[in-house]
Amino acid sequence: MSLIVKKFGGSSVADNDKLRNVAQVVTQSHAAGHQVVVVVSAQGDTTDDLLEKAAGLNPGASRREMDMLLVCGEQMSASLLAIAIEKLGFPVISLTGWQAGMQTDSNHSAARIKKIDPERVRVELDRHNIVVIAGFQGINKFGDVTTIGRGGSDTTAVAFAASLNAELCQIYTDVDGVYTADPRVVSTAKKLNEISFDEMLELASLGAQVLASRSVEMAKRLRVNLEVLSSFRNVPGTIVKEVVKMENMQVSGVARDNNVARIALVGLRDMPGVAAKIFSLLAQAKINVDIILQSIGRHDTKDISFTIAKNYLDEARSLLEEHRESLAYESLVVSDQISKVSAVGAGMVNNPGVASRMFEALASAGINIQMISTSEIKVSVLIDLNDSDRAVQVIHQEFFG
Repeated sequence: MSLIVKKFGGSSVADNDKLRNVAQVVTQSHAAGHQVVVVVSAQGDTTDDLLEKAAGLNPGASRREMDMLLVCGEQMSASLLAIAIEKLGFPVISLTGWQAGMQTDSNHSAARIKKIDPERVRVELDRHNIVVIAGFQGINKFGDVTTIGRGGSDTTAVAFAASLNAELCQIYTDVDGVYTADPRVVSTAKKLNEISFDEMLELASLGAQVLASRSVEMAKRLRVNLEVLSSFRNVPGTIVKEVVKMENMQVSGVARDNNVARIALVGLRDMPGVAAKIFSLLAQAKINVDIILQSIGRHDTKDISFTIAKNYLDEARSLLEEHRESLAYESLVVSDQISKVSAVGAGMVNNPGVASRMFEALASAGINIQMISTSEIKVSVLIDLNDSDRAVQVIHQEFFG
């Protein structure tokens, strides 16, 4: 008898009909003789609705109290799914994250998993129960509930799959698997049968919304077998694994991220330590920086541009303006009307010319490149936000025809 962990996102459990569908998927695996652990996200727009309610009372609510509020969404999904499974006549129990043994640090709203004590889950499985766990949440050493941030339910599922030595962790979504591009943007996008952890990690971190990057990183590190498949269609999905046989593919996918802002510090002193001071300030505020571009020095000054997530723009701008005197820059220029578009593929390592083909495709479409970032398996460009859909389409056309 194998143990399978199944994760269902918010769109998969959004209403009663979809909950009944998920209950059918889960119970079919149980009836086939598998032990089944299910991790669920909050239904549809539940999290947004809770955030709106809180903002109406107190826009400056503490992160601790926001965690207390937001965990309700996943708990509601877990109990409703258990109720739907009960109706089908199968043994089931729903558990909160902390009842299931999820222990985290105390960084409310972005907690990190410290460890999982799966004893309660194992006891319930030994009783032949289907175990439904509320994702996205845990408990800290003080007994306070915490949430583990963006992609938390994916990460929860992978963490439990690792702690329980599950044979497979299945991530159910509203698409059939991992595609060469977002099918909503590129109608000719192709589903991949398999993709490497490294490629999936790059795509996830670059804007592909099929899997959260934290969950892919954890699956790679803990050697969890991962599959992405549809909640609504009974077809094979995409296997995410260490090595895949795709030697003829230079590019495995094209992704775009519109949650990007660019900050430029103009007229900085051209001397050692300036960049260190800038990025130390941002690191202390836990603001992640992505693409960095430094101009060649001129007249004893230089410019530094970098990108961050759009939701950190106001905080980063305030921080840099607060330290303007010590940083001694002439002006600060920001833009949130940009998009990061990337081509990803392990085949790039042994196939020169991927970047030039990508740039030529953009040039032929009249799309201007503002910044460029590369690694062994990706090429990313920063472009105008209005060009993002078209950029994905022309790059995909170039490599996939």
